[in-house]
Amino acid sequence: MDIDPRRLRVLLAVARTGGILAAADELRITPSAVSQQLNKLEAETGHALVVRTPRGSSLTPAGLAIAEAGEEIERALSVALGRMQGGATVEGVVKVGAFTSFVRTLVIPRLPEWRSQYPQLKIQIVEDDFPVLMRLLRQQQLDAVVVELDSTTAGQQALGAGMIEQPLLDEPWKLVVPSGTLIATENVNLGRLPLPWLGVEPSAANASVLDRLRRTGGAAETVHQYQETLTALALVAAGEGVAIVPTLALAGVVQDGVDVLDVPGLGTRRIVLRRFDRRRTANLPVDTVARLLRESAAAFDTRGHRESAT
Repeated sequence: MDIDPRRLRVLLAVARTGGILAAADELRITPSAVSQQLNKLEAETGHALVVRTPRGSSLTPAGLAIAEAGEEIERALSVALGRMQGGATVEGVVKVGAFTSFVRTLVIPRLPEWRSQYPQLKIQIVEDDFPVLMRLLRQQQLDAVVVELDSTTAGQQALGAGMIEQPLLDEPWKLVVPSGTLIATENVNLGRLPLPWLGVEPSAANASVLDRLRRTGGAAETVHQYQETLTALALVAAGEGVAIVPTLALAGVVQDGVDVLDVPGLGTRRIVLRRFDRRRTANLPVDTVARLLRESAAAFDTRGHRESAT
């Protein structure tokens, strides 16, 4: 397979914007040029990569695989650029929005190191939920936001002109049940668990998982509604229900009376960084923070531990 890597940028633009026209606007080329590049890329790979629908364009499984490869290349180039710029003075204020578990586990512990490495760079953290973070980003009150998605539905939402999405971490969803509820996790029928599902705040990514399971007969009606993982764990420990939680949210958390299980069919949570495209106007402080966040996420072992530096 001989692929021209320059075409990957076009495929990524379609994936991130959700359509041919939006991708053309993002890349500042004609829609015809976007289609031509996609057709050539499909010919090079021997697979259909994009499906056109009345609502836009979405990637096929083969398209997702190629797009992920493109993201890896993009990420590697960004890291290389960061190292090349290591001798440059990075100064300014960068405001980053993120959700609780990411801030607690992957950002706050690294702040002293980053402050020592870049003394003129001020990183300000805003912790909030998905709708608020996206609104602040669009209002340019934040420079970048870290958001969570159910990987099954990731890429289905158009980002809007000028906004890009960079993957940070994929991690498995976990099933949390009261201790001793399930003896084995093989062949678990998610639609016939002995306790009800706990409801979660609608904008959270695990709410999308519950909706997905409900459509496939794997989840019934929910009870309660929580926002923080600690609340979910306390409800589970009290025997009120079962919950779906991401690996990252469990890092460093101890809760008696619960079992955390790996169950086939739950899928993964995708954590991404969203920001406006700065390629046309270089922004070294934001680029640097984006690189630091990617490196922090890359160092996280999805089993729930941070990998050692050795």
